[in-house]
Amino acid sequence: MSLQKEVMEQIKAAMRAKDTVALESLRALKSAFLLANTSGSDVTLTEEDEIKIVQKLVKQRKDSAAIFNEQGRSDLADPELAQAKVLEQFLPVQMSEEELRELIGAIVSQTGASSMKDMGKVMGMASKQLAGKADGKAISMIVKELLS
Repeated sequence: MSLQKEVMEQIKAAMRAKDTVALESLRALKSAFLLANTSGSDVTLTEEDEIKIVQKLVKQRKDSAAIFNEQGRSDLADPELAQAKVLEQFLPVQMSEEELRELIGAIVSQTGASSMKDMGKVMGMASKQLAGKADGKAISMIVKELLS
């Protein structure tokens, strides 16, 4: 079942359960999918594109929650985090830090990177291989650590 169809099923379930947080999150996701589908290109969304959209929405929610927490507005941060949690169920299982270190270490040795000058090369390969499986910030942090 495609991610879009799964979202539609989850919307129906959230409506039946009267789960407003899940319903709001899922409707935002459905809206993002519709917007991407009607953006002028005749190409339908691939599973990879769908995952990128979900990641973008999760990141937006988490960034908003962080800003609200900095301002002492936990009343606004909590719903954002709850929505992020609902959206995260559509992402592939995230890799652990140990697995990331192992894979990024292999990429560093494969590219022959030795200093921070080579960070772009390593990040490019790592981002392609780990798309959807790890957060970009985590990847960047480990690459910096290994190259410095």
